[in-house]
Amino acid sequence: MFLKRFQLALIHTAVAITLVPINSTLNRVMIFDLGFSKTLFTLLAILPYLLAPIQVAIGSFSDRNPIFGYRRTPYIFVGLLLCVIGVAVAPQVAVLLTENFNLGIVVGLLAFGAWGMGYNLSAVSYFSLATEVSGQKGRGATIATMFFVMVIGLIATGITLSRLVPTYTPEALTRAFLLVAASALTLGLLGLFKLESSRSADLSPHTEPHSSYSIKEIVSAIKENRVAKIFFIYLLLLLAAILGQDVLLEPFGAQAFGMTLEQTSRIVSISSTFTLVAFIVAGFMEGRVNKKVIAQIGNLGALAGFVIVIASGLMASLSLFYIGITLLGFGTGISTVANLALMFELTVPEKVGLYIGAWGFSNGLSRLTGLLMAGVVADVATRVTGHELSGYLVVFGIEAAMLLVAAIMLSRIDVGAFKKQAHDPAFVDKVAVVAE
Repeated sequence: MFLKRFQLALIHTAVAITLVPINSTLNRVMIFDLGFSKTLFTLLAILPYLLAPIQVAIGSFSDRNPIFGYRRTPYIFVGLLLCVIGVAVAPQVAVLLTENFNLGIVVGLLAFGAWGMGYNLSAVSYFSLATEVSGQKGRGATIATMFFVMVIGLIATGITLSRLVPTYTPEALTRAFLLVAASALTLGLLGLFKLESSRSADLSPHTEPHSSYSIKEIVSAIKENRVAKIFFIYLLLLLAAILGQDVLLEPFGAQAFGMTLEQTSRIVSISSTFTLVAFIVAGFMEGRVNKKVIAQIGNLGALAGFVIVIASGLMASLSLFYIGITLLGFGTGISTVANLALMFELTVPEKVGLYIGAWGFSNGLSRLTGLLMAGVVADVATRVTGHELSGYLVVFGIEAAMLLVAAIMLSRIDVGAFKKQAHDPAFVDKVAVVAE
């Protein structure tokens, strides 16, 4: 079982590392080195999340339509291939935008669109396979392994990029992105090799049937359950704040402190290292400390990180900036583990697909909201104030406020009340009627 978990982790890591050069190197190059607006980059960056609703259709389609007897492997492979193509083509977007803006936009849409389709196609397929391979009792260990190995991959990718692209040149950028693409493809293929052992289209005895729910059913289930509604908004605010800063930290470091491309590329490695430490700490606290307390520690840690990052910009202190990103990484890691555990508690056995779909919907919406807000608000604030740095600080301030509101909302999440209402026959009937 360990080998299969490790293979799943390799696939998860392969897909994840293809995003690192885009969100930690290409964004810095386009925004700071080449001077393109943050809005332009984030409009390209949100494209994968606009395509997120297709995950519902993909999951259902792959259940019913095996290819050569395999229900997951072909879909994961095609998705991985699209991610690899997307990251391999992405450096040309920066080059073409300076030479032929319209052509650069077209290539950008194709590159980010390919990555987005690949991510959505592969993610739903390998998480479905993880569920099937692990069984209900082994899911926690499988998810933990996948995320642990992924963070190690993120650290290694950040270090590699910082060494391969110390300063921006089109050649160095292209070479580095191609290396990441080749590494991702290799890891993914190793992960896929003989992973899905059954060649039968039928469900194995250990596999639970998948239920397909419409967006309307998911929305109605959230609206009709008070605790579910609070948790949905909580996740939206929390993840939008934490994920929205991804595309701004590197150009902020360059703008505020004159950091080189080599230095800013290491930010993801530093942050991810403390995320890894946080996973270990959170794992130790699991079962010993209440899940909501653990989640609150993570949320407040990330909030403190934002406050210190803002202070570092106001005081022009690089040391404070590094403290801020370590707190962000640590808080994010603690929060991720605790909120995943809380998410699984906020389900009912007979409606697992419905509620996991709801929390996944919140996750996708938060990424979309966070990225779009980061670009647009930063550009507007810069134009209003006339100071480039203020745009970043305003966004970080808004994200800190969102985390504060999320921390307050967490205290109102009552797992017992959620389960009581979710099991109420009147509630089940009401959701069914509303969804019709």
